[in-house]
This record gives sequence, C-alpha cells and structure tokens, in this order.
Amino acid sequence: MNGWLLAAGMASLGVAAVHVIGGHRDVVRPLLSYGLTDEPKRVLHAVWHMVSADLALSGLALLLLSLRRDIPGTGLVAWLVAAHFLAYATAFLVVTLSVGWPRPLLRLPQWILLLPVALLAAAGAA
Repeated sequence: MNGWLLAAGMASLGVAAVHVIGGHRDVVRPLLSYGLTDEPKRVLHAVWHMVSADLALSGLALLLLSLRRDIPGTGLVAWLVAAHFLAYATAFLVVTLSVGWPRPLLRLPQWILLLPVALLAAAGAA
C-alpha cells in the first residue's frame, strides 16, 4: 500500500464532497438564479458537474492505485492526477491574484484544497 496515494485519494474525495456540497450552495444556486441567458447558464452548470465527476473519479483512481501497486502505469497515472490538480490550483491562484482583491488568497480558497492533493499524489508517484 502506498500511503501517499491513499492520502491523496482520501483528500481528493474530500475535495469532491466540499465541491458538491459547498459549490452547489455557493456557486450553482446563485448561477442558476442569475439573469444569464439559458445557454451559457446551462454550459456553466454542466462544467460544474463535469468537475464534480473529475474530482470524484480522481479520488477513486488514487485510492485504487494506493491499494494495488501491481497495476501497470501506476506512477504515470499518479503523476497525471498530480499535474491536473496542480493545474486546477494554479487556475484559481492566477484568477484570484489577477483581480486586485484585498487578501486575494482567501477570496477563491479552492487552491488550498487542490494543491495538497497535487503534492500528495506527486509524493506517491515518486
């Protein structure tokens, strides 16, 4: 068993739960009630669901990899998951730092959840 990948998988599933529960309340409900035209509203809603699935599937993949080191390509898959969580964290950091908000690191704090998963997955892949 790879403890780093196990921790990354559990953290990813935790991030998925926070995304589904908190995101639905803080992002989806306001988005759907806002006066956008129907098509962009539905596209953004679909993207939110796509990210929900991605976070959950990534967590499950990391859990599986942590339990079965005999699976060919384990390291490569773990590196891929680490890279995409790093990309997610970077996207939130770049957006929040480019707006000019006071205390920007706390305005879009999703990176605080995403970056540890990237680091844990990278440690498990190494």
